[in-house]
Amino acid sequence: MMTLLHFWGPADPSWSSSISATPKTCSTDCLTEPPRPQTSPSAFSVRSSTRGSGTVPSGLQKQPKKDLSRILRTESAIRGIEKKANSSKYSRLWPKAVLEALDEAIRDNRHDSTLKIFGLLRKQHWYKPRCQTYTKLLMMLGKCRQPQQASLLFELMLSEGLTPTLDVYTALVSAYGQSGLIDEAFSTVESMKSVSDCRPDVYTYSILISCCIRFHHFEQIDRILAEMSYLGIECSSVTYNTVIDGYGKAGMFEQMERSLMDMIDSGSCLPDIFTFNSVVSAYGRSRHINDMERWYEEFQLMGIRPDIITFNILIRSYGRSGMYEKMASVLDYMEKRFFSPTVATYNIITDAYGKAGDLGKMDDYFKKMKHQGIKPTSVTYCSLVNAYSKVGLVSKVDSILRQVSNSDVKLDTAFFNCVISAYGKAGEVEKMSNMFQMMKERKCWPDNITYATLIQAYTAQGMTEAVRDLEAKAQG
Repeated sequence: MMTLLHFWGPADPSWSSSISATPKTCSTDCLTEPPRPQTSPSAFSVRSSTRGSGTVPSGLQKQPKKDLSRILRTESAIRGIEKKANSSKYSRLWPKAVLEALDEAIRDNRHDSTLKIFGLLRKQHWYKPRCQTYTKLLMMLGKCRQPQQASLLFELMLSEGLTPTLDVYTALVSAYGQSGLIDEAFSTVESMKSVSDCRPDVYTYSILISCCIRFHHFEQIDRILAEMSYLGIECSSVTYNTVIDGYGKAGMFEQMERSLMDMIDSGSCLPDIFTFNSVVSAYGRSRHINDMERWYEEFQLMGIRPDIITFNILIRSYGRSGMYEKMASVLDYMEKRFFSPTVATYNIITDAYGKAGDLGKMDDYFKKMKHQGIKPTSVTYCSLVNAYSKVGLVSKVDSILRQVSNSDVKLDTAFFNCVISAYGKAGEVEKMSNMFQMMKERKCWPDNITYATLIQAYTAQGMTEAVRDLEAKAQG
């Protein structure tokens, strides 16, 4: 792997910098950085600075999706900048081209391209190091699971004479934590305590908690909360919701309810719809239906009203528990309260009836879904294929494929795995092989499940040569 420093080249004190063209010191930059986010605990992102200001007409505030031509132009621009990054002679490029290419690469989490473009940025005569730029790069490297590159980037930042800000340190904590390097994340937090104006705040600790939960270091949660209390840092709603959701997904219901009580007792952070859905989902996922229903009522007594996600959770939970009458009653309730089912709602219902073998109900809801103008997704078709395969209705699988070929649904590897499995179980080796070929043509790359399914089907047919060929491809 090419190292980070290889992309960037040697430092040169004559290079000035900023992701804007206005020279600023690091301390000045810190004052102009965007406010620290306090919303979703899983949204480890730093908002890009806005180019220009002014009132946007209300009719133009909603940006349309990039069309194909815009995407192609962006791809071309990034490739063009990348080519220049590999040369040492481009030091007077137009700032707008370099900065836009860098922004696009960061937004798309293309870490290799981003580092090359950043190396080119550092060569420009108008470049000045800026803390906000490094923060965005560190956050992107965290999302891409590149902790080593993040560490090298941090060292490079220090070598450029910048003093890390709170946001920079927090981004580094996130980069380590999202890759499971919990010790390094804690070590970074300790380093923050010794730096003036960089003491960890509630956002830093919320990220640290989220990373500990993701990698099942639940023993660290109480330690972090105790440290926050000692430092006088109050938990935010995000912090409480992160802890509650984490304990719930791990089936640690006693700790989940204790954290919920702490949230209520705090007086400053009351439960909200995210808390509601986390608790209800935790019990529903584990088929603790009585507890799920109890908390469903409790939260409403607190004045929190269910939303469409809540109803989807109830439907899924009842479906998993085989309580189809209650599942239907939730749908009736939604209709009376003018909650429109979403594609997720219908996917849950078709999957539940499909697994129950009630193909009549499954087909009815699939037709209703299309009648209401809701486009089926790859998930919908997977449920249908699995249900038909389970009872040996291969002709129905053929019908699904015809529907898919006449639609604009975006297929994925999971869908092809379902169809390959269905044909394999039915002994339709030729159709299975055709699907494998179509899968590659659609740029849905085979995974371990694909190869295991094919090998099992070929083995059952005594096709040893085909098995050896697939095993070689799977290992390659």
